[in-house]
Parts: sequence; C-alpha cells; structure tokens
Amino acid sequence: MAEELRYIVEIEGLSKRFQQPDGSWVEAARDVNLKVLDAPGCGEFVALLGPSGCGKSTVLKAVAGLQKPTTGSVRVDGKTVEGPGRDRGMVFQQYTSFDWMSVQANVEYGLRLQGVRTQERRARAAELIQQVGLTGFEGAYPQTLSGGMRQRVAIARTLANDPRVLLMDEPFGALDAQTRWSMQLLLIDIWDRLDNTVLFVTHDVEEAVFLADRVCVFSARPGTILEEIEIPFDRPRNLETKTSAPFNEMHERVLQSLKRASQT
Repeated sequence: MAEELRYIVEIEGLSKRFQQPDGSWVEAARDVNLKVLDAPGCGEFVALLGPSGCGKSTVLKAVAGLQKPTTGSVRVDGKTVEGPGRDRGMVFQQYTSFDWMSVQANVEYGLRLQGVRTQERRARAAELIQQVGLTGFEGAYPQTLSGGMRQRVAIARTLANDPRVLLMDEPFGALDAQTRWSMQLLLIDIWDRLDNTVLFVTHDVEEAVFLADRVCVFSARPGTILEEIEIPFDRPRNLETKTSAPFNEMHERVLQSLKRASQT
C-alpha cells in the first residue's frame, strides 16, 4: 500500500479583500490553492512569481499568520494558521534588524525571548553568524553594514528559531545585481544544508528559476496561481547552472508563462 502524502503547507481556496479609505474594496488574491510536500529530510523550495500587486505577498503573509484570509484556509503541518508561530520565520524586503542591537544581539533575540540559556543561545548565534558569512562583525551595529550584510543578519536571526517553513518576501529586491547574486548563492548553500521548506516571493524570473524546485506563476490582481512549473536542475546550483542552455530554455518557458498570466 502506497504511503499517504503529507504536506507541510496547505493553502485551500484562499481569497483576500482589503477595504480602502473611501470604503471601496480591493481583491488582492482569489481562490489560491497550493500544497507543499513534507518530504522527509528534504525541504522544498517554492517560488511565488508574478507581477507587482498580484497578491503573492498577501498569500505569504497569510501563511505567516500576519493576515487572515477573507475566505479559504491555511494549514502548516496539519494545523490551521491562527497567527504567527515559531514554526514559521519571515524575512522581508525591508531591513528589519534592530539598529540599537549588535549583530550578535539581533541573532540571539528570538532565542532570548524563548528563555534559551545564555551559553546555548550564544553558541547557536555564533554558528549562524558563521554560516551567513558575518564572522568578525558580531559587535557591529546594523546601520554600519551594507544592505546585503543587513539581510544576512535578518536571515540568521530568522533561522535561529529553527522554523520548519522559511517565508521570504522579495528579500533581495533592494540589492544591487552583484550583491543579489551573492545572496542567492548564500541562500542556496544554507537551504541545502538545513533542508527547510522555503516559500519565496519574487517578480524576477531568473531568480525564481535559479533558486526554486517549483515556480508558481500568479495572474495579475486579483492573483491566483495559473501554472506550476517544476524546475528540473540538480543541486547544488552555481554560475554554470545559470549560463547553461537548459537554464535559458527554462527561463524562457517561465517568462512566457508570466507574460500570459499578466494578460489574464
């Protein structure tokens, strides 16, 4: 008898409407359905791709528990999402580090709130700081760091809570091209070692194809998933992946899907 599939994230019939100051309503997302498989020892990396304003960030925030769906449901590990939880960690496009805390204190912050003992949380923070390439900057303050380094702090701080699902809302969107590329490589390296499930919002086709195992293409607002495209490239991925003919072909396929979705 075949083993029953288990899902770490289940989004069913999710729609979200927002009321405007003039009393009118805007529908951001409509009837979004997505299931992310809970594969033992192997997290899935899913990119939510679509034009600006299509509701993909709204869907991500619903999974995070930061917004309640107007209709539909979100479950994580079989439990209905009622609000934020330590099983989910979110990294935003805007820099969210605490400017008055050092890098070390920022990464330790969530662990301190959980009551983790000083020695244990310092060791955990040191490990994550090393993983994101910030060794030597433990005592620095975020306002003295570059944008890419500040996002490294945010990623380390989020991973410190050991979330089962890592939610990333265009985390590299404000970075220059070279820094963005280095952050993509960093994320791939961390994900390959930790095997978290990642939901990653982007409007960049190349980024989605390079990072993800599966790309969900959203329509224009109100956003819904029109197509799910499996990305067949082996891991680890690197510059050779990005410059290969199969990558260019997949990029074109996803780009055409996005163009069709934008016209829907």
